[in-house]
Formats: sequence, C-alpha cells, structure tokens
Amino acid sequence: MPLPSINPADYDHQLAAKVAAFKADFAGFGLPEPLVHASAPLHYRLRAEFRMWHEGDRVDYAMFDSDDPKTPVIIQDFPAVAAPIAQAMPVLRERLMASEPLKRKIFQVDFLATLSGRLMICLVYHRPLDEAWEAAARELATAMDAQIIGRSRKQKIVVGQDWLLEEFELDGRLLRYQQIEGSFTQPNGGVNRQMLGWACHQVEGAGGDLLELYCGNGNFTMALAPRFGRVLATEVSKSSVKAAHYNLEANGVGNVTMVRMSSDEISDALAGGREYKRMQGVDLPGYDFSTLFVDPPRMGLDDATVALARRFPNILYISCNPQTLHANVAALADTHEIRAAAVFDQFPYTHHLECGLLLTRRPEA
Repeated sequence: MPLPSINPADYDHQLAAKVAAFKADFAGFGLPEPLVHASAPLHYRLRAEFRMWHEGDRVDYAMFDSDDPKTPVIIQDFPAVAAPIAQAMPVLRERLMASEPLKRKIFQVDFLATLSGRLMICLVYHRPLDEAWEAAARELATAMDAQIIGRSRKQKIVVGQDWLLEEFELDGRLLRYQQIEGSFTQPNGGVNRQMLGWACHQVEGAGGDLLELYCGNGNFTMALAPRFGRVLATEVSKSSVKAAHYNLEANGVGNVTMVRMSSDEISDALAGGREYKRMQGVDLPGYDFSTLFVDPPRMGLDDATVALARRFPNILYISCNPQTLHANVAALADTHEIRAAAVFDQFPYTHHLECGLLLTRRPEA
C-alpha cells in the first residue's frame, strides 16, 4: 500500500467515501444508518515503527512505499503519531547520533504511547547488545523519561519494564490497561474509546451473561463486564492473557473468568465436545449467556464459531475487515438481523475501516 498522504483538509471527504462504500456493501442486509465515529485528523496513532536508514554518519527515520520498496522515504516528522511520539522522535534521533553504542547497526525503532502520556521505545539491532549499549540505554531512559527496550536476534534487554499502564475515563469509570511490548494494543486511542462507549451502549439491558472471544488484554472486557452478571472471556496469546489478568485486578473487575482457548476450542466445549483441561473449574452449564461478543482477526469467524453464534440472542461484532464481516453476516442472515451499526475510523487516510454491528435473533428463528 502506498504511503498515506496526511492532509486534514481531505479527511472528511475520505471518511465519507469509506462510509458510503460500507453502507452500499451491507445494504442488502437492511443495514440501519450507521453511527460514524471519526478520528482526530492528526496525532492519532499510539503505535508506530520506523526503519532506521544509515547514510555516512547520519541515521534517519525512514518508511518504504510498496510501489518502490527499495527506496527509503526519509521521515523528519510524521503527523499521524500521537504527541508523545512526535515530541520524542527528533530528541531520540539526536541522541542516537551522539552515541555510538546506541547508533551502531540500529535497524528499527518501535514506539508505543498511551493517552495518559507514557512512552516506550524499542530499539532493534543487527548486532548483539553489550554492556556499553545497556549503559547508554539507561542514560537514554532517564533523559527521555521513557521505557527503553533493546532487541537483537535471540536477545531482549529491558531498561525499566516492558509494559505501559494506559488510563482513561469511560462513562464515569477510570479504566486501566497494562500494555505489554510486542503484544497487540489498539493503535488509535481516541477512536478506541468511542468503540468502547458504543459497545457498552448496545448491551444496556441485555441481562444474563456474556461470552467474549478474542479478548486480547481485556480492552472490551473491562468496559463491558459491569453490564453482565458473569463474563467468560477467551484468548490464545499468553502475553495478552497475562495482561488481561493484571487488568482485571487493576480495574476491580471480579465477575470475569479468563481461559486461554481458541474460538474453535470454546465452540467445541460449548457444543459438548471433548473435555479441556483449561476448562477445569469452569461451570459452563451454569452460565446464562445472552450475548456473544467477538472482535476477531482479519479472517473473521470460522465456520465453527459462526455455528456457535447462531445460539445467542445477541451478537455484538467488532470487525477490522468489512469483507469477512459481510461473509459472516450472510452466513447468519437466516437466524439474525442487524439491529445497530457503527463505523470507527481507526486508520485515517487509508482504505481501512473498523465497523461494529449488533445482530439480534429473528423472532421466527
């Protein structure tokens, strides 16, 4: 994909075009008018990674256009990144230039920031990291008030800690999230808050219990849990499950049971399949599920999970891929109809569009 042209003057027009395409694609399902959740037109990305390009004694941030992947595009600043990253970029570059242990064979820099202003910087190298690097990295961490991580092949050195604590307010609650380096986090923090608010509004009055698949670090779990009696949440990533347990305690959420299982495994368990050791102590028959919440990867729901979804009165579906969402909605069309819709512009100036649907069981089903 070519590098985006970030021009706030074009933002409203580009978003309108994406929304129109979404409405046209789903018109055959009787799509209600979707709520449109726009992004800030600048400084919206909390995650960013840049190649580091060496030219003589210089080192610069660089990106590559897919149409010309061998020619670096030197980046002095990048208006998409959140303020903590934008402020750190020139400072970090100057400090890399001034420190041979930090500059030598650096290959890539990954930034992670939070809405609450915290910053983590991961420096990736094509060489082993030694004591000189670690000493320089500790000075860098102090000077920039950031968590610093060094990576090379089969090596990871952490200066401070390898996670950040995100904090923000949602519907009168202060939510806290541990975000571990290298694990998935929502890239657009402002739009993520809008997603959480919309999801919470859709399940008001649903009652019963919630089954959540692909819960990650509990991004939606923490927001949705108070709306239900109990929550059974599943995730396969070990680091995400670890963060989710931390977040449950940090947010004082006591009605969630976490299990590290894939969507097809939990579908099999709920269908009365084989016994799973990871489900020991979980009273599946005791749950009164009213709602299934899914936020799957780009490939959408597999056939087993679609079959599982048919059993639920309410399906709340967040999708990062309208094409696979369309296929899943078509597969569910005989049992469920779309009750509410929303779009979330996580990635301005690109063709990507996050979307959300509330599907409810048809009376005749």
